[in-house]
Amino acid sequence: MNAHSPVPPASSVAPTPLLRAEGLERGFKGRSGLLGRASTVLALRGVDFTLARGEAVGVVGESGCGKSTLARVLLHLTPASAGRVTFDGHDLAALPKPALRALRRRMQLVFQDPFASLDPRRSIGAQIGDGIAIHHLAPAGDIPAKVGELLAQVGLDPAHAGRLPHEFSGGQRQRIAIARALATGPDLLVADEPVSALDVSVQAQVVNLLKDLRTRLGLGLLFISHDLHVVRHLCDRVVVMYLGRVVEEAPAAELFANPLHPYTRSLLAATPSMHARDGSGTERAKAGLAGEMPSPANPPSGCAFRTRCPRALPSCADTVPVLADAGAGRRIACPPVLSEIAHA
Repeated sequence: MNAHSPVPPASSVAPTPLLRAEGLERGFKGRSGLLGRASTVLALRGVDFTLARGEAVGVVGESGCGKSTLARVLLHLTPASAGRVTFDGHDLAALPKPALRALRRRMQLVFQDPFASLDPRRSIGAQIGDGIAIHHLAPAGDIPAKVGELLAQVGLDPAHAGRLPHEFSGGQRQRIAIARALATGPDLLVADEPVSALDVSVQAQVVNLLKDLRTRLGLGLLFISHDLHVVRHLCDRVVVMYLGRVVEEAPAAELFANPLHPYTRSLLAATPSMHARDGSGTERAKAGLAGEMPSPANPPSGCAFRTRCPRALPSCADTVPVLADAGAGRRIACPPVLSEIAHA
């Protein structure tokens, strides 16, 4: 450890997983009711999951389910209201600021909008080199060469390092943002809807780039998206969120072949062509999503999905379901389905 990395050493046994979220909650102050009374809206409600070294985990769910809030809380850009995030064995909230800053170089974020995430007044080379300079990862004279290597790594011409962001297309800007994230040599890359603002014609190129980089560099990848086709192509495991909670978690192949939670089944059924190749199209189409997601400020009692669930029982209004083991590396928060599995 050098003077610029005051992070306490991890234990002699490499901690697994690389990233762990335990009971995460995040509330935001607001006002509700006709009188505008102060209230707290929970964007995250007891989120638990892990990400192993080199693993790609997809986080999916409808807009407003808490995916982007989760990304910011995991990186400690937004503090959790409750719960804990540990990275490589370190509790992020317990670290002093110098240690947290040093550890942050190993956790990088790629934002959704490549047009907003880059400074329009500075060259792309200067922006990519910022992380290298801030964390003292190379002598100043070596930074231009490092920037050139990073640009080549994401498929861009190193000779264009002196250009401004407006001289590039949306897809090229997102490649620049990825190069900037890779500059500090991270172990974890959090990609928050990284292709949703891009033309369809270039989305696949950026996704394939992420897939290649993850394999080549051994990166852990947390990929947040509403595009289930992309998640299926890119991720090893999938976490499904609804109204701030994780309702299902499973290996990607198993989840897409046999979704268990009624919300997951509905989400897949609502995705065009998602079920076209597995012979279960008719059954899944019947389970399509109905109605709108309830307001996080006034969620239903018990299971939050019960107001839209085709299989809801009266008992679903009484108790908030918790994630439970469903076998084969799967977890699900639905007592009726778990009961069926137990009696199968």
